[in-house]
Amino acid sequence: MAVYRWVQRFTPLLINAAQPCRHAVGDRWFVDKTYAKANGVWRYVYRAVDQHGQVIDIYVSKRPNITAATHFIETMLTSHGRPAEVTTDLAAPLLRVVEELIPEAAHDTKQYANNRIEWDHGRLRARPRPMRGLSTDRTASIVIRGHGFVQSLRRGHYELGAKADRKHLRLAAAFDELADVI
Repeated sequence: MAVYRWVQRFTPLLINAAQPCRHAVGDRWFVDKTYAKANGVWRYVYRAVDQHGQVIDIYVSKRPNITAATHFIETMLTSHGRPAEVTTDLAAPLLRVVEELIPEAAHDTKQYANNRIEWDHGRLRARPRPMRGLSTDRTASIVIRGHGFVQSLRRGHYELGAKADRKHLRLAAAFDELADVI
């Protein structure tokens, strides 16, 4: 249980400390929602990745409605600018919000076009199973954001751990560098 509390406490600090070292987000975004259980109740997880596989942002919501989709897209636009292309599935809230907020971007909704993020969801869904679930909405958000952060670290989307001798030591070297900042 102590490790779980440490994750809740230090994950947001690590994510904020690593922010200046993050690579710029690409101009092609893949946006989708998936599901995660928090305290036995299904929650909706909006996620976005770019063409390089970098996790752009994550948002956990109680409902898959236009308000949640708008908040998610507006947060990404504020933080990362405007994309040239957005790929989504045919979910009504995402379709409407992308058309309203990013009308100049090419919007791809073809079948299989969103496979990049669908594959990414599989890794996310597999993570909470060994943990025996997530207890609250807050911890669900922290753990899911932390998962995306570590995933981006492993893929080399941060200027952290670059001095590691071997690729499998990159994550440990990145956390050593972050420890100095926190």
